[in-house]
Parts: sequence; C-alpha cells; structure tokens
Amino acid sequence: MLIEDTPPSASQDQRRAGALLHLTSLPGPGPCGDLGMPARNYVDFLADCGISVWQMLPVGPTQRELSPYQTSSAHAGSWRLIALEPLVEQGWLQAEELAALQGSDEGKARALSLAYGRFQEAGDTSDRQGLERFVAEHSYWLEDWSLFWALRQEIGQCWWHWPDALRHRDPQDLAAARARLSAEIDFIVFEQYLFFSQWQTLRAYAEARGIRLFGDMPIFVAHDSAEVWARPQDFDLNPDGTTRVVAGVPPDYFSATGQRWGNPLYRWQEMVNDGFRFWIDRIRTQLRLFHMVRIDHFRGFEAYWEIPAGETYAIHGRWVKAPGAALFSRLNQYFGQIPLIAEDLGLITEEVEALRKRFRLPGMKVLQFAFSGGAANPYLPFHHDRDSVVYTGTHDNDTTLGWYESLSDAERAYVGEYLGRPAEPMPWPLVRCAFASRAHLAVVPMQDILGLDSAHRMNTPGTVDAKNWQWRFDWSSVPSDLPARMRRLVAIYGRLVS
Repeated sequence: MLIEDTPPSASQDQRRAGALLHLTSLPGPGPCGDLGMPARNYVDFLADCGISVWQMLPVGPTQRELSPYQTSSAHAGSWRLIALEPLVEQGWLQAEELAALQGSDEGKARALSLAYGRFQEAGDTSDRQGLERFVAEHSYWLEDWSLFWALRQEIGQCWWHWPDALRHRDPQDLAAARARLSAEIDFIVFEQYLFFSQWQTLRAYAEARGIRLFGDMPIFVAHDSAEVWARPQDFDLNPDGTTRVVAGVPPDYFSATGQRWGNPLYRWQEMVNDGFRFWIDRIRTQLRLFHMVRIDHFRGFEAYWEIPAGETYAIHGRWVKAPGAALFSRLNQYFGQIPLIAEDLGLITEEVEALRKRFRLPGMKVLQFAFSGGAANPYLPFHHDRDSVVYTGTHDNDTTLGWYESLSDAERAYVGEYLGRPAEPMPWPLVRCAFASRAHLAVVPMQDILGLDSAHRMNTPGTVDAKNWQWRFDWSSVPSDLPARMRRLVAIYGRLVS
C-alpha cells in the first residue's frame, strides 16, 4: 500500500523549476548586477527556459565583506542594486553622467546624489506623492533605518562605539541628530524609495512572464544594524551594546571547527512578551518583495548554537531551546499560511523536523549531499517528499561540476552508478536528477545551468575570501540553444507551468 506524504503547501501549488542567481551576479556595466534591464533580460531568459521561479539571496545593504547574510538592515534594500538607467528616463540623470559614473560604487553613489538633487528641483506631483506614500507604508522601519545610517556615516564607527546618549537612544539627542542630519536622512529615504519602486517594477514584469521571485531571509541580523541599535531589548547584549553571546553552528560539512557567524542572539522571551513584533515586521517586508521566502538556518528556531562572544571558534558552544512553535503560530495568526521554505540542512533532530512539519514548511534536499552513507542518506531522491525543494547545490556549495571533479574515483563511480551511468557530462545528470525528484520545486544554480567549474563558486563558508559573493555571468557564456534544451528538460519532468 502506498502511503502518501504531506500534501504540498500553499507555496508549492504545482511542480516547478527554479534557478538560483543573486541579483549582484547579473551581467551589466555597473560594479554589480542591479534591478534594471539586466534583471528583466534574465526574467525573459527564465521564461524561455520554462523556469518559473527565480531564487536570489538577501537584498539588504551589505557590509565590508559584501555578504548578503550580514546586512545593516533587515528591511532596507541595497543601494548598490538600484539601476541608474531608469533615472535617465525620469530626467534625474543625464546620459553622459550615466556613462561616466556607472562603472564603480563611488560613481553610482555620486549618480544617486545627482538624481536626488534633480528630484528635489524638478520632481513632479506624481513623483512626490509616490515618495510620500512610500514613507507612510514603510514607516515601521524606515525612520529607524534612515537615522541609523545617517549617524553611522557621520560617526564612522559601529553603533556600540557611538557617544553614550546616541548609543542608548536618548530622545533629546536623537531629535537633535534628526535635525542636524535632516538632509542626509532625506537622501537615504529617497534611495529606499528608488529601490522599492524599481523592485515593484521588476516584480510586476516577472509576474507578467509567469515568474515567481523567491527570497532568502537570514534567521539572525548583523550586530552593526539598525534593528539591533533600535531594539536592543530584543538581543542578548551587554549594557555597553557589545555581544554577550553570538550565533554560529558546531562542526559540520563545511568546517571542522564549526562556523562562528558573530551575530547577536535573540532574547526570545522579550519577543514572546511583545507578540513577536520584530518578526511580524520582517515578514511583512519580505512579502512586499517576494512571492515566497526561504528562512535560512531554520534549525535555530527549535534550538540555536550559543557561543560565548570571547570564543574565537564555534566549537565551544551549546544548544539552547527557542520558541519556534509560538513564533510560527503567531505569524500564521497574523498573516495566514505564509509561503515559507525552511532551510533545514545540517544537524537536524526529530524536534526540528516535527516543528517544520507542524507548520507545513517545505524543507530542502541538496543532491551534492546525497552520495555518502548509503541508501539511508535522506538527500537521495527516493527519500524526497513532494513538499520539499530539491537543489543540485546552493550558494554555499561548490558548483556541481567542481564538486564532481573533487570526488575520488570511487566516489565518482558510485555517483555514476546511482545515476545510471549517464553519457551526458556533469552537471547535466544531477540537473536531471533534481528535475525528476518528487519535490514540487527543483532549483538549479545558474552556474550549473551553464556547466561551470569551481572557479565560478559563489561562496566558501567559513572563509573571508575576496572572491566570495563576487561571481557574475556574461551573456556571451550562454549558448544560443540553452533555453530550448532547458525547456525540454523542464517539460519532460512535468515542471512546465502553462
């Protein structure tokens, strides 16, 4: 007798194929990909391939290492992702200025400043009303972010090194700062208006082509962020604002000493007491941006790895319980069933699995993890649930070709035997394996769609490598017949959405 697993959740309405590509990896003349024409061209490419989900990484303002998982705001968008071409169309930037300034972050910052000055001088009624509506709709985070970022730029140090009155948010000193920095604050608000306006344009374009945008929300936020400064009561900090304990994971697939992320941990009881306002606000912003959202490190909602802040490595930590059930009950009460995907990789206990299933959150299956440990390995395709998301690899993995080339001869032989000794070169056998899975969503990184090797890896966890987060593709590397070949695969495995 066949026993069916859990029916697909609301986020998994039918079989779909997805591609994983961060916005910064798009081609274009700027220092990184952005929300302009390159993003729309990529939507067209996905539609031609029959791919109906575009997954990307977090889109907040990054810090020095450019990691999208360490951002200065849980709500704001990165100004680096703002496209300059639409500002020329709006008359806020001249074509010759665009040509001169778009090639670097410094140039883009200058271009945005010029555009703001012209908006102030010549913005029409519709533009100004649009800005006013944006400010009203995003007031729950925008005021804290704009003041925080203006002060951060003025002082030039992390917020826990600010003068005591600003660090502890003395009302009189905050009012004085708002008055002193009013011009800077208004510009920061304008940048966010541009980001969210361009985002909605891209989202509408994607919807018209049948593409869903799939976001990624880190479980923790950066210490040097607007949220930790504005709501210190929600975080486990010392009185001076430094961290008492920090987040990470114990030794795992990626690191023998674990990973010390350094994010402040939550004071969960404070969050319970105020009805999880912090999380309601975060989800509200994510749903403005994306059709569906992956929650990174879902395991931490059942129990998280607490590391004393003075420890250099993550190995000296402990598991501490978290009120995940209370949180997701509150979120469902507020929003209804949310289209969330649980990143449930790593050391997953029965309690974590029960939490995920209780709230009908699809989990993740990564095929690069499948070929060790024999037939009991949960990542092998015959163990996949329908209500899950299967990947060849993620942004933290090597490319599939790079992974395969790094295996021993015996390991490659085992992979080949499992996959039926395919004639096709890697990564195509693993792409087919993902598409053939029972999982309702199969996601393939763009590097695998292009068949690229380890030189094109997006990130190596546990390292601060200058190459991390820098990868971009070029349209010249996309074969002209690739969309047709991809569309055929998507159709064969029942993932073509009409």
